[in-house]
Amino acid sequence: MAAALAVVASLVAPSFAASAQVFSPPSTSPYVESANYTGFSNGSLPVQHVTPGLLFDRFIQIWFENTDFAVANSTAEFRSLADRGVLMTRYYALTHPSQPNYVAALGGSFWGMADDAYYNIPANVSTMVDLLEQANISWASYQEHMPTDGYNEATYTSNNYIDPSAADYTYYWRKHNPTIIYDSVSNISSRAALHRNFNDFAVDVNASAIPQWVFVTPNIVNDAHDTTIDFAADFLNYWLEPLLADPRFNDNRTLILITFDENENYGINNQIFSVLLGGALPEELRGTVDTTYYTHYSSMSSIQANWGLGSLGRNDTNEMMANVWSFIADAVGYNNTFVADADIPLTNITGTIPGPLNSNSSFVTPWPAPNTSAVGAGGGPVFVSDDSEECE
Repeated sequence: MAAALAVVASLVAPSFAASAQVFSPPSTSPYVESANYTGFSNGSLPVQHVTPGLLFDRFIQIWFENTDFAVANSTAEFRSLADRGVLMTRYYALTHPSQPNYVAALGGSFWGMADDAYYNIPANVSTMVDLLEQANISWASYQEHMPTDGYNEATYTSNNYIDPSAADYTYYWRKHNPTIIYDSVSNISSRAALHRNFNDFAVDVNASAIPQWVFVTPNIVNDAHDTTIDFAADFLNYWLEPLLADPRFNDNRTLILITFDENENYGINNQIFSVLLGGALPEELRGTVDTTYYTHYSSMSSIQANWGLGSLGRNDTNEMMANVWSFIADAVGYNNTFVADADIPLTNITGTIPGPLNSNSSFVTPWPAPNTSAVGAGGGPVFVSDDSEECE
């Protein structure tokens, strides 16, 4: 099956510039605003109604960059997290490079995208945001070093807080901020305003106002993109470890996903380190391993299953690619698809998947309509936007 899906476009990974920078915390703690971020917060989000889920009421996903599974799994801090959670050893990214993995985890497809160029995905393309808001589930995206709420430019360069004597540094990259890439989100001011930086995060957590669905992207050095896995581990010790002990962030109804956008070595399949932890994880599962086949689409199907949501009628309903995390599947009675090692698709490909955003004209296709007959893990209907969804 794997060989039939596509041909590997390149067996050599691009050169990621892991620098000799030494980790320096951008603030004194995750609870304190910092001048190292551009602009202080204008105030916290409101404390909102909680829509209960079956197994958890808050989901927080934190994404890191460009690291092979074995590398992360041999790093002390990431191993420590695995020892406190469920390590999913057959979790795969969807393609290369970074951006298509991010947008796929929000929209159920990367539409053939094969680069990190600036895209605006049309406003009639729905996302998880539509499903969340339809169910009255609060959400936000926290992007370290994003200068202002709702900022929609490709990058932002600011003071080099690690080495103030050096030139300014481009810490923020839009390509790692998936919801803002969709016009159905960024073109609506109330939704755009829910893209907040880490000064906003400090204010929100202090106000007990962290929403129910949260996407977190550290800056380009703290996520290991421009540095190393050890640098990212230092960030986790500084930022996440205190929060894990704080019920305003991680209470007994919170589930946290630590994952990576893609692996580093394009010459091997796209296995990534991914672990579930948090207060909502049953005690008997902590320190265990889950060998089910998962992809980034599983984060969509698992959320849909927990809250009984509808779906987008895309790969979030793909029975193989969107297996539901096992402890949720067991609780809701969802039957995951067994995938043998020999049948795991080759997702280390890039550029050869057809779609409307493929930069190669030979692979460009029209925008597909959602499959309105699809049945997702949440059991609800397929969401179709008021604009009749994608162009057919």
